[in-house]
Amino acid sequence: MNNIVVITGASSGFGALTARALADAGNTVYAGMRHTATRNAPQVQAADDYSKEHDVELRPIELDVNSQESVIGAISQVIAEHGRIDVLIHNAGHMVTGPAEAFTPEQLAELYDVNVLSTQRVNRAALPHLRTAGQGLVIWVSSSSVKGGTPPYLAPYFAAKAAMDSLAVSYAAELARWGVETSIVVPGSFTSGTNHFAHSGRPGDDAVEAQYETKYAGLMGQIAEKLAALAPEGADASLVADEITRIVALPVGERPYRVHIDPADDGSQEVSNVADRIRREFLTRVDLADLLSVQPAIAS
Repeated sequence: MNNIVVITGASSGFGALTARALADAGNTVYAGMRHTATRNAPQVQAADDYSKEHDVELRPIELDVNSQESVIGAISQVIAEHGRIDVLIHNAGHMVTGPAEAFTPEQLAELYDVNVLSTQRVNRAALPHLRTAGQGLVIWVSSSSVKGGTPPYLAPYFAAKAAMDSLAVSYAAELARWGVETSIVVPGSFTSGTNHFAHSGRPGDDAVEAQYETKYAGLMGQIAEKLAALAPEGADASLVADEITRIVALPVGERPYRVHIDPADDGSQEVSNVADRIRREFLTRVDLADLLSVQPAIAS
């Protein structure tokens, strides 16, 4: 089936790789990114070139997840052109590195806006169409930091991804009776194929950051080096794109609720297995086991 796919944050990293992989698999992919006429114009051109060279349907689209107007415009364009959205992928996000105390509350709010509130903007624009259709798939690109090993100097990012993951868990149950599936994809730390560390934000309070440097000098470099050493050879971000493409191609009802792609094996999968088992058992105990799998849409 030629799925109509919308993916956010597709200018680089996991998003760009996934958009191309899904297009290669025969899907029509709308690669959402902001500043398509300015800063990301080269990425738009690269996507257009890829589409022509490989004869695939990869379509860059202006989609700024921090703007409700932009989100509504992008979703409306897809609906106008195809009448449906089959797969929605929440991938947009931003990382910051540094001592937690050195970030201002406003910086944390901005990070939460990009990583968490953005998914709510997109959901409110797109989910009515999936629910009306009585089918669809929502994929959330989470992080192994939500439940795995958590090195210091990444606290704001970890907190934001944990919030997004919690939203995904609740949405999974609330969309099940509408026939809309949920898959939570959990990448580990990839030091090649993405720009997370290279483009990460810095704390706003230079004085506090400098104080921490007296005790933790060079910490982020040490962490990045160790993470790279933990990952086996060939562990590239394309593994995440390949897994998302595999999930999309699976038959309805057979898509996994949660999958991990974690070359460094930080323990996230082990903890998630317990948490997801508890979720299944609890929903069963309160007579809501039907929320664990896709159900036909409820007639209005």
